[in-house]
Amino acid sequence: MEQIGLAAAGGEVSLWSLFIEAGFVVKLVMIGLLAASVWSWAIMIDKTLAFGRLRRAFDRFEDTFWSGQSLEELYRSLSDRKPAGMGALFVAAMREWKKSFERGARSPISLQSRIDRAMDVALAREMENIGSRLSYLASVGSAAPFIGLFGTVVGIMTSFQAIAGSESTNLAVVAPGIAEALLATALGLVAAIPAVIGYNKLSSDAGKLGGRMEAFADEFSSILSRQIDERASTTTSRAQAAE
Repeated sequence: MEQIGLAAAGGEVSLWSLFIEAGFVVKLVMIGLLAASVWSWAIMIDKTLAFGRLRRAFDRFEDTFWSGQSLEELYRSLSDRKPAGMGALFVAAMREWKKSFERGARSPISLQSRIDRAMDVALAREMENIGSRLSYLASVGSAAPFIGLFGTVVGIMTSFQAIAGSESTNLAVVAPGIAEALLATALGLVAAIPAVIGYNKLSSDAGKLGGRMEAFADEFSSILSRQIDERASTTTSRAQAAE
């Protein structure tokens, strides 16, 4: 009869009932882990979609940039709106280029240095935007198992307190606390594993996007460097001819 009663009691156990019957601390741990997991999934989905849009924007910009369209026309079309990615690097470099020549820049070396710094600042800003909120995934991936372990410890303590209070080691006495402990551990892993996988994947994607922008910055810097040299050579020839 005792075995039948235990079986019946075990048949009524569900995840919801374990949550409802859990202690305050364990409930708080479970709610926190569930919230962290939901927010992690929201970040991963949002970043995956955002990176896809960025890749398509990079492809469109590169097609336009290498299509033969003049740099001035491309600059005018992009400067009217807020570009992102490669467009932001291009606009930053062209803005410094135009400001320098409007102010009568004479040193090709200092002009090239200012353009490179402008693109470096724009690149750092874009990489900060690309990598935003990824640190949260890393934090969840590293901290969630330990938070779940904390819930496990509290659940085991509840089991020992129940044993002490009932002065019995019957399985029906200790089972609820042990079940709470295992559920807290499981929720910690449920929150941590996707966050770690998502962080690794999105960090790799962010690195690839950053690599594409760095490659474009180097190529565009070379293009502007050649134009600066051509202008400097033309200015020197005119000065010699005037003498």
